[in-house]
Amino acid sequence: MANLGEQYHPRVYAISSASQLFLQELGVWNSIPAERIVPVESMEIHGDRDGLVVLDAWQAAQAELAWIMESGEIEQALFQAVQIFGVPWIDDKMQSYSPGQVVTEKGKTVQAALFIGADGARSPLRKAAALAHEAKPYGDTGLVLQLTTEKPHLNTAIQWFRPNGILAFLPLPDTRDGHQVSMVWSLRDEQAKVLQAMDPEQLAIELPRKLEEITQGRLGKVSVRSPLYGFPLTLEKAKMTAPGIALVGDAAHRVHPLAGQGLNLGLVDARVLCRVLADKEPFRSFGDLRVLERYQSERAEAILAMRLATDGLHKLFAIPSSGPLAFLRNAGMDVVQRLPFVKQRLIAAASGR
Repeated sequence: MANLGEQYHPRVYAISSASQLFLQELGVWNSIPAERIVPVESMEIHGDRDGLVVLDAWQAAQAELAWIMESGEIEQALFQAVQIFGVPWIDDKMQSYSPGQVVTEKGKTVQAALFIGADGARSPLRKAAALAHEAKPYGDTGLVLQLTTEKPHLNTAIQWFRPNGILAFLPLPDTRDGHQVSMVWSLRDEQAKVLQAMDPEQLAIELPRKLEEITQGRLGKVSVRSPLYGFPLTLEKAKMTAPGIALVGDAAHRVHPLAGQGLNLGLVDARVLCRVLADKEPFRSFGDLRVLERYQSERAEAILAMRLATDGLHKLFAIPSSGPLAFLRNAGMDVVQRLPFVKQRLIAAASGR
């Protein structure tokens, strides 16, 4: 991958402490350039009125809550690890699947006791194997781009819940243009389409105006420094296993990105699946359904909990600001802000600990 200099990948991830440890155990973490990683030392969560929760790593005796890094940097480090460890790499796509066998678009036949579908939300393997899959569109679009900000982010991730969407500023390394954040904005489809239809010159005027209104100038003036990308947001779940097949990550489940936990869930999937396979009885194959069901069973509770939490928060803040529930949700945030032990639990959840 070419040196991007001060250009950054459009999609960034918040890597939890548990995920960082897993990547370190795999020998991948140190391959990611340190100058492309920003530790998140605190989080600010703003309600749609005056509700506010601030989480600081020091409140749980931690150095950081998470790390912000680009998807491309993680992928490059993983690809390098595959090469270093001599894992065969087939640069091809799946054309068809039958039990124990995959045929690629270039005509290569691959046989294995177990195929792991880590092939994204549209998972060709999941579809070919006819695994049950449910998807509910939120009617929201996730908009992402990078911004230059007037004020420094101070390694703080900031999030604003609004009735029409959820906005987050994630800290990125400074550039010669100034301080930099990644914008992740979950916005109603019809509103997102208006922004996506703008030409770059119009977007450079209109988007900062909208963002500064929502953030009330929290990071001062902002300016657009990259193209705008959008992707539909859905709540999805699939049957994670079948004889000879296991699904991980977005192929198995998708949650609302408001908590930034999608990739972390997928990395835990991979870690648990590896352990279950390593601990199987010698007389069972890797594709034995009894073995694979242990993986699905172990992951079920954590995935359901994240699904309920993110979907519940999305529904809660979608309620109009004028109703009694709007008052209660902001009052609840203020209560959390005053209870250190509750904040410590939230920090542990954000860190994956």
